[in-house]
Amino acid sequence: MKPNLLIVDDDEEIRSQLRWALADHYNVHSAGDRLLAMELWRQHRFPVVVLDLGLPPRPADPDEGLATLNALLEQDRNVKVIIVSGQGEKANALRAVADGAYDFLTKPVDVDELQVILRRAFYLSELERELRQLQAIRGNEGFEGMLGDCPGMQAVFQTVRRVAPSDVPVLILGESGTGKEMVARAIHRRSARRDGPFVPINCGAIPENLLESELFGHERGAFTGAIAQRKGRLEMAEGGTLFLDELGELPLPLQVKLLRFLQEQTIERVGGRELITVNARVIAATNADLKKAMEAGRFREDLYYRVAVVVIQLPPLRERGDDVVLLARTFLRRFATETNRMPAPHFSPAALRALQRHDWPGNVRELENRVRRAVIMAEGKMITAEDLELSDPGEAAGLRTLREIREAAERSAILSALRRHHWRVAPAAQELDVSRPTLYELMNRLGIQRPPTAE
Repeated sequence: MKPNLLIVDDDEEIRSQLRWALADHYNVHSAGDRLLAMELWRQHRFPVVVLDLGLPPRPADPDEGLATLNALLEQDRNVKVIIVSGQGEKANALRAVADGAYDFLTKPVDVDELQVILRRAFYLSELERELRQLQAIRGNEGFEGMLGDCPGMQAVFQTVRRVAPSDVPVLILGESGTGKEMVARAIHRRSARRDGPFVPINCGAIPENLLESELFGHERGAFTGAIAQRKGRLEMAEGGTLFLDELGELPLPLQVKLLRFLQEQTIERVGGRELITVNARVIAATNADLKKAMEAGRFREDLYYRVAVVVIQLPPLRERGDDVVLLARTFLRRFATETNRMPAPHFSPAALRALQRHDWPGNVRELENRVRRAVIMAEGKMITAEDLELSDPGEAAGLRTLREIREAAERSAILSALRRHHWRVAPAAQELDVSRPTLYELMNRLGIQRPPTAE
């Protein structure tokens, strides 16, 4: 895959010349001003940028170019920015290098010289990226078992470090599978309550008529079947942390009781009249939009501001860039060790492309499950896109006719079903909702052969 490169220059002719000269080696994107440059950078996270200092609205001076450089470095200190300046502007180019630019060239640009600098910049960028990933893997205890090199996850780690020593309630927001409970456990382990219990409860997984008792406990005889006094999760969290997952599913009556606890640090068991003081920190999480729930009257505004003293927003996996590959390789090593598949297999180039292009609706949990299954089911030393049950975007891009696209989809679906059922045709045919003769006919037409090692 060709690496992405951004050219920022206000001269359309120069941008076109550089696009043409560099297109064989790079996916070249271009912008004529700072606004478009930053918009493109946020979309693609270019590791290397070629930047002209003279940009509109004042192309005669370097201020706008230097401001673009600073904006890029604020987003990512590791981006390699190559400055382009006129012959009489060497002082400005040196100033840019002092501010963090990687290198500079004078106009007119010598393409051969630029190619050398670009190769060196991309090579260094890749080395630094691999080093950061290795440091994350080897030093993941510093992040409490969480891996992530993207700016979004680095911000999460920094917030965890800052908020953990305090006792304030924390609200963790994020899609399902992004690791909200891992963040909650990290806060607990880094807090003064680390020696106390960490007590999780999923507010959406317990029937409403049982949830109050689960949270607050009950007295003997409080309801049918309450044959003994029982402490709730809040009391179990004494001296530690209560983690309320799926807070948005908490019924309104229980929201009132939780609010009272957060205000007064006291609870009443179901069927009890005694006020019980509980010393527990509350960390909550949800994938729901609580502000919309408040507008609809399903969530109390006063409770929201009690639990959301600090809000941590977890980015979805599709927005985490190279973290997908970092996590996939980490899971691959872990599951290969667990299943005694040594030496560990590796991902094919097509599998890496598929990992990076997939939308990951199930986030890290989906990635973990796909890699676990692939390690078990893959044959040989290489894990393919089909082993991950993902299509190769490079292969799909090469398909030109509707027939080719249809046959590729049929082949992928049939291979996935056969592998799931250990190449037993009858259950695979049942899953695909076709007869066995039809499946045999499709396998023959698509060139799918049962491997010799299949059971």
